[in-house]
Amino acid sequence: MPTKLFVATPTKLLNFADCKRKYRYTYLETPRPPKGPAWAHNTVGGVVHEVLAEFFGRWPAARRTPDEVVAKIRSSWRQDGFRDEQQSLTWRERATDMVLGYLRDSDPYYEPLGVERTVAFTTERASLRGRVDRIDERPARDGSGGSELAIVDYKTGRHPLTSTDARSSLAMALYVLGARRVLRRPSTRVELHHLPTNTVAAADHDDASLARHQRRAESIADDAAAAEAHWRTGLTPAEADKHFPPEPSPLCGWCDYAQICPPGRRAAPTRPPWSALEDVPTPTPDPT
Repeated sequence: MPTKLFVATPTKLLNFADCKRKYRYTYLETPRPPKGPAWAHNTVGGVVHEVLAEFFGRWPAARRTPDEVVAKIRSSWRQDGFRDEQQSLTWRERATDMVLGYLRDSDPYYEPLGVERTVAFTTERASLRGRVDRIDERPARDGSGGSELAIVDYKTGRHPLTSTDARSSLAMALYVLGARRVLRRPSTRVELHHLPTNTVAAADHDDASLARHQRRAESIADDAAAAEAHWRTGLTPAEADKHFPPEPSPLCGWCDYAQICPPGRRAAPTRPPWSALEDVPTPTPDPT
């Protein structure tokens, strides 16, 4: 029988690469261990993505107005993760300003080729798929008179991004490969649209760079598939920790499972849910 392909998204692969214990908690254990509280920055990013998906993917041109954007943000807003109501309201207005600034010069009649579009491709060892924020069809830059695809990802984090961030993103490279396979159009361009600064970090892949990202994805998929095979045999707690060890780092302070992972708490203090939005006093690391 042929070997069963390992099915994964870029997020799943990167979770395994970053911390195998978190991967186990997220994808394998049933029932899933309880997560910590929701993150406020995820609330901001989630609402912004929802509004942009509605704007480009569902609204007719006549509805693509500032008033409609403001109304949509307010109706979609959630309180999850914020310190208090005042902070939530402040960030609702900041998110509104970000989206309006980003859309200020947009053509209300522009129709992307894909919005929240799922793309996928297979290799000899893995089936890889993911959902792209936006896929733009643009005139080909080689003068052929044809068209090419640009992969667009919205970002709402505090830090500005660079072309290196775009080129080094495993997810963006896999989206290019998936879009080529599903839409059968040339594609090399990846763009990170950073709404807080209204800037675009762009890069162009070539066959060599895409092949490197594909090899990396396949290598992670192979390791994850092997670890999952061990999991299905039924592991004792000690064996589970051997095959899915914690990988403590400063990122542990942002982990959804920090409260149930002593090595993670020792590596970094647990962050308040709103801490990615503003500077807050750093708590003392948990000594246990």
